[in-house]
Amino acid sequence: MSKTSQSQEPLSQLEKAMDVIIDVFHQYSRREGDRDTLTKAELKLLIEKQLANYLKHVTSTATIEEIMKDLDRNKDAQLSFSEVMLLIVRVTIATHEHLHEVENQQQHKHQQQHHH
Repeated sequence: MSKTSQSQEPLSQLEKAMDVIIDVFHQYSRREGDRDTLTKAELKLLIEKQLANYLKHVTSTATIEEIMKDLDRNKDAQLSFSEVMLLIVRVTIATHEHLHEVENQQQHKHQQQHHH
């Protein structure tokens, strides 16, 4: 069931990234319970395997509980794709900000070296 038919343009980088997000979600959502939602165990696995670098601090079950509670808007103890997207969006925004901070620190160091 390929999403791209012959008549379509090749997918852009952004479209490929969207496809990957959907595919990764399904890799985890299909493991147990409803095939199109994440249980807490599936969420934990997804975070451990797919967000290990960007969510280093999230290892404890308590933190997973917090994330689950926070994202589970309709309180059904599972996360829909759109609820999981909230996490992905937040992590992406935080990572973007972090990259700018690192960039600014490097520029600052570079400028200091020139002043001596």
